[in-house]
Amino acid sequence: MNSIKDGWFAEICEMWPGRALNIKVTKELYNKRSKFQDIKLYETESCGKMLTLDGIIQFTESDEFAYQEMMTHPALFSHPNPRRVLVIGGGDGGILREIAKHDTVEEIDICEIDEDVINVCKEYVPSLACGFDDPRVSVHIADGGIFIKERRNYYDAIIVDSSDPIGPGEALFQQTFYEGMKSALAPEGIIAAQGESIFLHQDIVEKMMRITKSLFPVWGYACVFIPTYPGGNIGVCLGSMEHPLEKPLRVPNKAMQDKLKYYTPEIHSASMHLPAFAARLMDKVRNNR
Repeated sequence: MNSIKDGWFAEICEMWPGRALNIKVTKELYNKRSKFQDIKLYETESCGKMLTLDGIIQFTESDEFAYQEMMTHPALFSHPNPRRVLVIGGGDGGILREIAKHDTVEEIDICEIDEDVINVCKEYVPSLACGFDDPRVSVHIADGGIFIKERRNYYDAIIVDSSDPIGPGEALFQQTFYEGMKSALAPEGIIAAQGESIFLHQDIVEKMMRITKSLFPVWGYACVFIPTYPGGNIGVCLGSMEHPLEKPLRVPNKAMQDKLKYYTPEIHSASMHLPAFAARLMDKVRNNR
């Protein structure tokens, strides 16, 4: 749920009880319930446009680049030659925008369950929805868990830009979904999935990492700073069939790096060196404790 009082939006959710992020809203741009969820888009005083689904902030224009870049580039730069990439979720188009910066990529599929999210972002947020303009992009309106069962040994990378594990996004945090992703990967494939906050959701993070460890010989968790997400951070759950994840195999050329606002090869490595409490959690998973 969420509320607006005296022009201030408050993000209130059972997943972070007793706390709320307040952002001052200047205008409501869109408010409609789709088949799956409540979609609202606001103009804010200091964060640009802000999209919420069922009252939960999905992005603000002020810091979306941190999420989009770190969900995309650690996975793709850990692969020697990513050609086929699938995005599950991600209807705002931001991750498509980042994938398109990789010249090696030949095919980009996006599987989004809620077409209304795509349409709203195309109409109101072209800075993200421009990702749909790339000719390599094919859009599939479908359930991601079903879609991946139709693709076997196909993708070099799968990126899961999911909402939180409540509502439509809940299925994307389950063992069976991860098994489906693994079967859809090519032999050198890599996954990256939205991994919640290591500060607020350690139980969810631990569950995700145990699933990933059970399926992938190489796995890891990256931590990203994003001011308008709960706790000011988000994680990326990474799994690789072969290649290491802590250091990129490739690096952006100068032209690409000049377009990036968050990702660098150094940040790639640093994001996976976790605070002591989080490192202990990963050791617990690593040692099956």
